[in-house]
Amino acid sequence: MPSVRGRFFPLLLRYQAWKVDKKATLEQRRAIIEDGAQRLPMPARVDVQKTIVGDIPAEWLRPAGTTESHAILYLHGGAYTMGSCNTHRALASRLAIAGEAPALLPEYRLAPEHPFPAALQDCVAAYSWLVEYGIPPQKIVVVGDSAGGSLAVAMAVSLRHNDVPLPAAIVCMSPWADLGLTGESLKTRADVDPICSLKESRFHASRYVGDADPTAALISPIYADLHGLPPMLIHVGDTEILLSDAARLAKRGREDGVDVELKVWEGMWHVWHLLAAYVPEGQQAVDEIGAFISTQMD
Repeated sequence: MPSVRGRFFPLLLRYQAWKVDKKATLEQRRAIIEDGAQRLPMPARVDVQKTIVGDIPAEWLRPAGTTESHAILYLHGGAYTMGSCNTHRALASRLAIAGEAPALLPEYRLAPEHPFPAALQDCVAAYSWLVEYGIPPQKIVVVGDSAGGSLAVAMAVSLRHNDVPLPAAIVCMSPWADLGLTGESLKTRADVDPICSLKESRFHASRYVGDADPTAALISPIYADLHGLPPMLIHVGDTEILLSDAARLAKRGREDGVDVELKVWEGMWHVWHLLAAYVPEGQQAVDEIGAFISTQMD
């Protein structure tokens, strides 16, 4: 049974989503989530250092007492069209603390200004930058939420295809793994999801996919060959329309011989981890991911 706050916040999120002007432009939507990020408190004792990874901005998030013998590569969500270091700094920092490892948070290019494969190329470049920085692949865990979760898997598939050593593990939080939008939960969870909708998903998917095939392996990893990928942990809430995406990604991975753990959280919504400062289940999920990261880096 979800906590009291776990039951309250979906109502608040639904109200906030209802308040947003349905005719708001993408630029206005970006501004809304950037402003909302100011309400996500940063955990204490995390050093934030801005850097440049290739040609894109990024941040190092270093909890006190951690060393750069290992690292988390965090790929932020935002439907491929929104999101930044600002929107995900607090969550990436909490995961860095829980996993006892610094986190690199790159600000990959967004659609529609930069459609597929720009974001994927930037994520691959960020991973290569980490390795060149001196962190061995077996000491890197790639973590992503929503679009970032899909990018984490697509990135690993791309690396494997090019015979590049893979990271130690992958963590996906509420992954958007099917931009073809064929999941059953898009309909069965439509009335209970407090954040996402099929209409909004179509809007953002079309901006990222452009003229490409939405079922291409590097766009929608549920259609990819996942053989040889490292262990994966997948978190998803049972009230979100992307529940089917997470379940099918886990199924595909297991069929291809990947060690996959799928955790479906009762009463939780899309990337509830972002509200770890307010919702007990958020911090519990972060701590679980942190334990997984530490185990995979040993």
